[in-house]
Amino acid sequence: MTAERSPKQTPLHAEHLALGARMTEFGGWSLPVSYGSQIEEHHAVRRDAGMFDVSHMLNVDVVGPDAKPYLRYLLANDVDRLAEPGKALYTCMLNPQGGVVDDLIAYLFTPEHYRMVVNAASADRDLVWMARVAQAGGYEVSIEPRRELATLAVQGPNARERLAQARPSLGELVRTLHPFASEMVDGMLVARTGYTGEDGVEIMLPGGQAPALWADLLRSGVKPCGLGARDTLRIEAGLNLYGQDMDELTQPAEAGLAWTVSDHDPQRDFVGRPALAFGLKWQLLGLKLLDRGVIRPHMAVHTELGNGLVTSGTMSPTLGTSIGFARLPEGVAPGDRVEVEIRDRRVPALACRLPFVRRGQVMETSAP
Repeated sequence: MTAERSPKQTPLHAEHLALGARMTEFGGWSLPVSYGSQIEEHHAVRRDAGMFDVSHMLNVDVVGPDAKPYLRYLLANDVDRLAEPGKALYTCMLNPQGGVVDDLIAYLFTPEHYRMVVNAASADRDLVWMARVAQAGGYEVSIEPRRELATLAVQGPNARERLAQARPSLGELVRTLHPFASEMVDGMLVARTGYTGEDGVEIMLPGGQAPALWADLLRSGVKPCGLGARDTLRIEAGLNLYGQDMDELTQPAEAGLAWTVSDHDPQRDFVGRPALAFGLKWQLLGLKLLDRGVIRPHMAVHTELGNGLVTSGTMSPTLGTSIGFARLPEGVAPGDRVEVEIRDRRVPALACRLPFVRRGQVMETSAP
């Protein structure tokens, strides 16, 4: 009999327990679901500032003389678009069939040094894939997982100001940092990125320094938030979750991510590019329920053009109704009426553009 493996713990595990967090396993890690009211945590991020322990996500440094050409081939988006150090871009890493191996953010330090942040559940598989591509192409690079680093995400309209209060030494930087830009300060990478649809920053720092920063942020009024609020926030913001809204059988365009495939250099080859020329099997649209019920993954969606499938769903604290994402047949358009099958009952819903919420504002998601 094989012994069950205990979930890994982040450097902030003790802090979560001290705050009475309800814990769960996610991607092989022990992480907080909530610290009390998930809805209060959600609203804190939309209206003020909340923080998340995202140390389960893996920082990977790509270093070497071939770092740039290697990443130009490995990734669907083009790191050549990163015009200056500190700039970041969101991208997918594809397989030869055009399916998404993982989605990630890549940061430029120098043309010979980049950092990528990959998802926890697929991190080990990503490292194997990255090494295989490097070896097959003869690229002179070193792929270095930075497992000693922790990551805190501080998100919300007041997030940067709260961080400046917690760490005055970072005040000027966080107030002037541009979106999708980063800067290294005292061994910490401070990036104006996030996964909530709100303004904010993500801070990558040595794990041993994370508890002190967490405590400083708490004293500055930043609300700790768990996976529950992270999920409702990202669904409202129209942000995909790997393994749920996309996977190795899903092309970027089928997940609403065609914009992450860079074609500004038509001569650039990258893994999966030839396969992207073939037709799509489905499209990803939002759903807004028009009656009582809650949209959940794997529910069937009935349309006049055929059936679809829910990939993500939740009750939206901001909209006050249930929302989700669904893979729907080509031809279904925003504003079309569809039906979601909930417990053997067909509930009317509206196909919508994504996102539902941006920077705290409800979008006109049903507009064609």
